[in-house]
Amino acid sequence: MAAPLPLLPGTLDLLILRALRWEPTHGAGVAHWIRLVSDGAFALEEGTFYPALHRLERRGLISSEWGPSETGRRARHYQLTALGRQRLPQLAAEWDRYTDAVGRALRYGNPRGLWARPGGTAP
Repeated sequence: MAAPLPLLPGTLDLLILRALRWEPTHGAGVAHWIRLVSDGAFALEEGTFYPALHRLERRGLISSEWGPSETGRRARHYQLTALGRQRLPQLAAEWDRYTDAVGRALRYGNPRGLWARPGGTAP
């Protein structure tokens, strides 16, 4: 298996919001969904993951309440707020624009003719 990928700024927030799109769930359920759909590409360490949940809650994008988990233990269940539902498509569109731009740059051909020549003259 390949080494985990680093999470770029904003990526974890987007993934958490997307995971909560359908129904409320506890933090472990959100992390499980992210691991599942990404084929384990990201290392979701508690020291990064739970602070992200709390940050999204402080920003009003998600809310939480205590409830039972599948094991019967108490767990915080998170859900999207109206603001979170509004912001999710915006963040997804920004992400698509970002990845499209990086993809274009990676596919771009020979840059000859783009660079300024020594002395400040264009080719």
